[in-house]
Amino acid sequence: MEKSALLEKTEIKNLGQPDEVREFPLGRLELIHIGGRVVGRTTLQPGWRWSTSVKPIAKTKSCEAPHFQYHISGVLRVKMDDGNEFDCHPGDVSLLAAGHDAWVVGDEPAVVVDFQGMVNYATKR
Repeated sequence: MEKSALLEKTEIKNLGQPDEVREFPLGRLELIHIGGRVVGRTTLQPGWRWSTSVKPIAKTKSCEAPHFQYHISGVLRVKMDDGNEFDCHPGDVSLLAAGHDAWVVGDEPAVVVDFQGMVNYATKR
């Protein structure tokens, strides 16, 4: 039986000691590279909105990153390009397709760990 390439090596990393940090208006993204993948923790301050904070960097109509994320704190409202809108709360796990806007609801920062969509997040295309 063949072992998965991801299971051949043991690695432990801490998001408190990221390999890379990206900052953008009202937000901060901390990235670690582990097991051939990228995991990111983003902290989004009240008033953050993708269309005003990241769109000028990405230069796309809406967020094109698909996300698989665990929501730690705060409330993040997501509006898909098809008009579907919903809130993500602490403890939620969300799987978002490309094509959305998002913003922080309320006065608590939204902290999210993303296991899929942060490789090129907040970088110029």
